[in-house]
Amino acid sequence: MATGARGHARALLTLGLPLVGSNVAQIMMAMADTLMLGWYDVTALAASTLAVSLWILLFLLGAGFSNAVMTLVAAALEEDDAVTVRRVTRMGLWLSLLFALPCLPLFWWSEPLFLAMGQEPDVAALAQDYLRIHGFSMFPAMAIMALRAILTATEHTRIILWGTIVAALLNAGLNWVLIFGNLGFPELGIRGAAIATLILQIAGALLFAVYALVRMPEYDLFTRLWKPDWPIFARVFRLGVPIGLTTLAEAGLFNVSAVMMGWIGKVPLAAHGIVMELTSMAFMIHLGFSQAATVRAGRAYGRRDEAQLRSGATVALAITGGLVAISMCLFLLLPAPLVGLFVDPDDPLRDQILATGVTLLAVAALFQAADAAQVMTVGLLRGVQDTSVPMVIAIVTYWGIGLPAGYLFAFTFGMGAIGVWLGMALGLMSAAVALSWRFWRNTRRFATRPLVA
Repeated sequence: MATGARGHARALLTLGLPLVGSNVAQIMMAMADTLMLGWYDVTALAASTLAVSLWILLFLLGAGFSNAVMTLVAAALEEDDAVTVRRVTRMGLWLSLLFALPCLPLFWWSEPLFLAMGQEPDVAALAQDYLRIHGFSMFPAMAIMALRAILTATEHTRIILWGTIVAALLNAGLNWVLIFGNLGFPELGIRGAAIATLILQIAGALLFAVYALVRMPEYDLFTRLWKPDWPIFARVFRLGVPIGLTTLAEAGLFNVSAVMMGWIGKVPLAAHGIVMELTSMAFMIHLGFSQAATVRAGRAYGRRDEAQLRSGATVALAITGGLVAISMCLFLLLPAPLVGLFVDPDDPLRDQILATGVTLLAVAALFQAADAAQVMTVGLLRGVQDTSVPMVIAIVTYWGIGLPAGYLFAFTFGMGAIGVWLGMALGLMSAAVALSWRFWRNTRRFATRPLVA
């Protein structure tokens, strides 16, 4: 057990750095899809963007169950309770895979939904074609998340890092072959991208399952996998649903903000997309350490150790604070070069996009601290199995404060694109304050309440 600031920092970095690397690799995989489909066909790129946005929203909701697995396993490990580790993992897999079932009809008949959202018919039809293949990857993707949770909680994070890096490289290669029809393969366009993703998701699920069997035999994770365990099923469900809804509320804030940017114009929307790519990369770093903090807080919770819970949380916030300072400096000192990486030098709208992007990146720099604080604190709260109140906080701050404020600033007060981002900043700051107050005010209660079996 790590104690003291150095011990906490060492443990957090050892656990968190591979998670950060895997999160960044996932972002790079998505960027590769965007780049290659953009090179192939603009309509295909638009369709994939539309389709993936729907897939991701459902994925984030379902991933709440895997986060519950991570939290419950971390606490069980402190009691040397291998039976509970196995029970939680099995029921986490059950819930994750069951969640994917009702998603399939929505993906299969998604064209009417996209048309009702006002999308162009050819884009809506192509997005449905994509989802009729990519939709099946929800099953292995959910399995990967549940297995990744047990691997993270047991601190087997290097396999997550290297597995994700290899997947990112293979994804680029498969896209090149299947989208464009290279090496004698048929040219499949957007369908090729979907097939590549499905293949790699299945391979990833098999890799993590085999690794868990070989490297963690003491937990016997897949014994009687078919047998229901209703008390644990209910526990993972009760903990996982609020986590999924919390993540969905935050993702929804950014998705609806993009819609509002589209109302303003294509230049602000393009600049918004670029700045979102940059802030997402920074966010993934904080998310990796937040996941590590969840495990560390869960261990302290399992020991009923209030002092270690508080000191570990302080070190986690200090580390993420140092990373915030770096990202703020980059965003404020090098805004034009960063935004310019994403814009063709010969694009006639380049100067307009750069001007808007530089302004938005300055606002993004201002709320880096709030964004980092909220994701870290929500990770700590998950570690002590507090999920329902954070869900309410997320819904109120993002949808009750952030989005209305963004609309008022942008359209009522005539601030345009910067108004949308100021609204998002206000929502994130409100969430950070409320979640921080929730955690620090209740650490003693969290650390002394009984574990729920």
